[in-house]
Amino acid sequence: MLLIYCPYCEEERSELEFRGAGDAHIARPTNIADISDEEFEEFFFLRDNPKGLIFERWRHIHGCGRFFNAARDTVSDKFKLTYKAGLPKPDLDATTPAAPVETYEATESNAK
Repeated sequence: MLLIYCPYCEEERSELEFRGAGDAHIARPTNIADISDEEFEEFFFLRDNPKGLIFERWRHIHGCGRFFNAARDTVSDKFKLTYKAGLPKPDLDATTPAAPVETYEATESNAK
């Protein structure tokens, strides 16, 4: 089980309390009624699925209920950083994670 840090609650919680909400930092059309069918299809349905670091929106549905952004590695499924919605995409080379994110299995051996 993953522990995910909520930047609003300021604590790590079980992954079961969260839901993914798609890509973060998407350039949304200013007037959706004026875009073509092809632009509509591209905006709503076509997304990249890269291997490695991605930026996503998440919602803490069984907690504060708020949306936040996260940088997650799709290979290891580890969250590198979580940050409040509305903030610009961080430069991860100059940033350290707000809180370490570990699996339950990794911390279980430290139980006393």
